[in-house]
Amino acid sequence: MRILIIEDDIDQRELMRETLEDHFGRSTVTATSCAGEALTWELQSFDVILTDFNLPDMVGMDFLKEALGRCDRPVIVVTGENVRQTAALAIRAGAYDYVVKSGDYLFTIPLVIEKNLEAWRVKQENKRLHEQQQAAAREISIKNQQLKESLQKLEQMAATDPLTGVYNRRHFGEVMERYFAESARYGQDLACIMCDLDGYKKLNDTLGHQFGDKVLRVTASIISRNLRVMDVAARYGGDEFVVLLPHAGAPVAMGVSERIREQFLGQMQGMLPATAVELSLTMSMGISSVQHNCVANSDQLVALAD
Repeated sequence: MRILIIEDDIDQRELMRETLEDHFGRSTVTATSCAGEALTWELQSFDVILTDFNLPDMVGMDFLKEALGRCDRPVIVVTGENVRQTAALAIRAGAYDYVVKSGDYLFTIPLVIEKNLEAWRVKQENKRLHEQQQAAAREISIKNQQLKESLQKLEQMAATDPLTGVYNRRHFGEVMERYFAESARYGQDLACIMCDLDGYKKLNDTLGHQFGDKVLRVTASIISRNLRVMDVAARYGGDEFVVLLPHAGAPVAMGVSERIREQFLGQMQGMLPATAVELSLTMSMGISSVQHNCVANSDQLVALAD
């Protein structure tokens, strides 16, 4: 136990020291007559601080704010002023208690200290528990975010063709059903483009699977660059790709197809080695749309494009 007393009346200061050391043990009290000296010490090293409200070198309220700004310890105001307003100001400023120097106040001070120390310990424990709860909540939030990201990644992996990065056939089927239902409900057109690489098998067998994989990745990239945000591209089979264009009819799909075909041919001319003169790689594309072909279901839309 370490107690700090700030009291300019030497008789009162010594009486308080004797009373507290009789109760808490010798060498437990450090005393000074002025606030300035007290502020030069490490206030956090004391368990409790007793201060007069009328100090010779500083207004009691100013010292109270300064002390509480430096340490988190119970500060008890001990003063001769029995003024309710002053006590209320001190408590609102952060003092734990207010003791008036009258009657047998010296006998009550040890009990006031014990009571306020216990209140401070409870406050510290509540603060510790609150910080633990906040830390646990932050950790749970981080774990939830990591789990959410992991699930999104798993969902993305389950829906994506690992080689080309576009959707796989299974996920395309799910998206197709949603888009077709929306088309039927709102009477909007829905176009489908089927893309097939001509000569891919021979090229793959001649130049190797690594080159063939590169061709598929480039093809997927060209298709994706020519689509709107709402459009969907998927790898349908080995060298087949399929595209859905919601809210678009056959003429729009033809324009998209022509852009993809031209870019594909230009890219392939630069990729094929000069020595492979006997090899060629072109793209065949089929188009269908709900309104142009009067299709009855999503399977028929894809079949007609195929």
